[in-house]
Amino acid sequence: MSAEAVKPSNRLVAVNLDEKSIGRSSPDIEHERAVAIFDLLEENSFALDDRDDGPYTLNLSIQENRLVLDIGDEKGQTLVTHILSLTPFRRIVRDYFMVCESYFEAIKTASPSRIEAIDMGRRGIHNDGSNVLIERLAGKITVDFDTARRLFTLICVLHWKG
Repeated sequence: MSAEAVKPSNRLVAVNLDEKSIGRSSPDIEHERAVAIFDLLEENSFALDDRDDGPYTLNLSIQENRLVLDIGDEKGQTLVTHILSLTPFRRIVRDYFMVCESYFEAIKTASPSRIEAIDMGRRGIHNDGSNVLIERLAGKITVDFDTARRLFTLICVLHWKG
């Protein structure tokens, strides 16, 4: 990671979800969204390439199967908008949810070694999604791996049907 990405200004200070395009959901899903945003804001490294005007706000919306990232300054004034197709994430998110479901079923009755194996698979898929996110943001936004993991978690929660 470049020295630029570790500066205190290279971080997110707010994340907002567009209610019109993302919508509200059940209390459980709203809670998971809030937790994902809290975790992301708690610790992150987020830098706009070729810019030095952070810290940043991030407004997320979905338009035609694309994730719209409106990135603003600390006051919320839009600096740049990036649009990511969600298609490259579709299979990973689906696989991630399937493994999570297996994990939650396994913790009820499976052996500790079986639970650990499923959890390792879950973490592997989560890492794959994080790497895809880093690749898709390359040249626009620089995030460290942990921030990519937290952003990927938020993308998953946005797709969660409960």
